[in-house]
Amino acid sequence: MTALASPPALADLGPLAQLRAGRMPRRLVQLSVGLVLYGVSLGLMVRSGLGVAPWDVLHSGLIRHVPITLGQAVVGMSFVVLLLWIPLREVPGLGTIANALVVGLAADATLWLLDPPDAVLLRLALVVGGVALCGYAGAMYIGAQLGRGPRDGLMTGLARRTGRSLRLVRTGIEVVVVLAGLALGGALGLGTVLYALAIGPLTQAWLPAWTVELGRTEPV
Repeated sequence: MTALASPPALADLGPLAQLRAGRMPRRLVQLSVGLVLYGVSLGLMVRSGLGVAPWDVLHSGLIRHVPITLGQAVVGMSFVVLLLWIPLREVPGLGTIANALVVGLAADATLWLLDPPDAVLLRLALVVGGVALCGYAGAMYIGAQLGRGPRDGLMTGLARRTGRSLRLVRTGIEVVVVLAGLALGGALGLGTVLYALAIGPLTQAWLPAWTVELGRTEPV
């Protein structure tokens, strides 16, 4: 009996090595589609009216005080978070910059196209579908191996600097942003809890299928 091949592993490569690792057409398309779908998933959760992802609690609170859209808040906060990478010595990749721009634009486009439904079942479908799509899209853009998203890099950088586990650091960051968002009047609900419980297992489940096998290269 032939042994099943192991799924490709995520590589910890610098920006130049990411670009030299091959299969760029496939990886660029996968990155782009994943980021667009990630933005769509955020819009679906917002339109459900049943709660949003932890960072979007902060974004939704911010737009109550600043005349910008939710997507613009996502973009702006992404670049604020990137400033926090500097003392952590995290280095952005192509996917990092694309993440900072594309997700917010896709979220705004979804909100423009989709009206909030009145039926409770439709709202439940939007929030559940939004969380599931978020996990799927996250696996797509992470699996393209073109750089961490701004918020992912903040998590990994803090974990490396403090020696704490990724799970603990991520939980701590999300508690802080949720509390900050609530202080600003942001939206918290069922979707926030569902996201917190499900996004890790969903992304992990889909990641092996979307992780692109890279050519042999040195981490630069």
